[in-house]
Amino acid sequence: MTSRTTISDVARAAGVSIKTVSRVLNKERYVRPDTREKVEAAVAALSFSPSLAARSLAGKRSFQIALIHDTHSPYYIHAIQEGVWARCREAGVRMLAQPVDIAAPTLIAEIAGLIDETHVDGIILSPPISDSLLVLHELERRRIPFVRISPGTNHTLTSSVFMDDVQAADDMTTHLIDLGHRVIGFIQGHPNHMASEQRLFGYRRALDRAGVPYEPGLVHAGAFDFASGVAAAHSLLSYPHRPTAIFASNDDMAAGVLAVAHGKGIAVPRELSVAGFDDTPLAQLVWPPLTTIRQPTRELGWAAAALLFEKRDELEHRSLPHELVARASTANPTQTSALRDLTTKPVSRK
Repeated sequence: MTSRTTISDVARAAGVSIKTVSRVLNKERYVRPDTREKVEAAVAALSFSPSLAARSLAGKRSFQIALIHDTHSPYYIHAIQEGVWARCREAGVRMLAQPVDIAAPTLIAEIAGLIDETHVDGIILSPPISDSLLVLHELERRRIPFVRISPGTNHTLTSSVFMDDVQAADDMTTHLIDLGHRVIGFIQGHPNHMASEQRLFGYRRALDRAGVPYEPGLVHAGAFDFASGVAAAHSLLSYPHRPTAIFASNDDMAAGVLAVAHGKGIAVPRELSVAGFDDTPLAQLVWPPLTTIRQPTRELGWAAAALLFEKRDELEHRSLPHELVARASTANPTQTSALRDLTTKPVSRK
């Protein structure tokens, strides 16, 4: 029976101390590049896989972190998980993904149980958990390191990674205005998410800058899921001043709009332009493919884990760029009967 390769075997093969091997395995700084290369070569040659339990006993760390999430879009959280996991893999740390319900009375008990049972070294909070005061206070009380993804409040509390939701929504609304649309419906996201308000603000800011009147009747509540997109589309497409474009706060809801439009025989984009947000895989699976905002979702997860592992004394807030991706679901409005009463006022730029 072949015995398991140990850290002592690696140290002997590399000609260094066990402590040096441990530093390399734990991705610690202040290891000379040539020494690190020798250790990594020995690890590869011996097919050494460090035991998390042994590392935990040696350094009083669990080498595990937890990603806590509550989201209605599986595409979004999957991308976040991919990013966190990729950075964890580089660091030799295990990622635990814990779904929770932000409205559940057992929320804090669930998170406390996770910490007590796994002894995680740190936590990443994704929205809307990243803005839960109850959760923030509990983690502060326990003095456990944590990083937040896209927080909407308490920015001075912890390090965070985010993208500019206001500017992204402004960019998409401006894109639709530049195409010639003046009656633009908007489907807001889930009320528990601060990004929902931010994207609405960006929509309104773009309208105001262009001199396009804001109509409350053209804004419909959503929940970041397909069903709420369907419900909002039925309402918006029955509105007396029917929109020539609908901008949904995520791709799931935009897909719901497309489904309703197809069912009603409304041609997209000839009679109705539809835009989404996130650029999830769904955006290219629907027909026509969605014009959307590409949110750097996977990169947000990676950057959050990177910040957590760096353990800086000072707070850091990293902003990642977004991109508007124009596809076949948006176009210039046609002169149908639904559009004849539209103003042809040119778009102004301030």
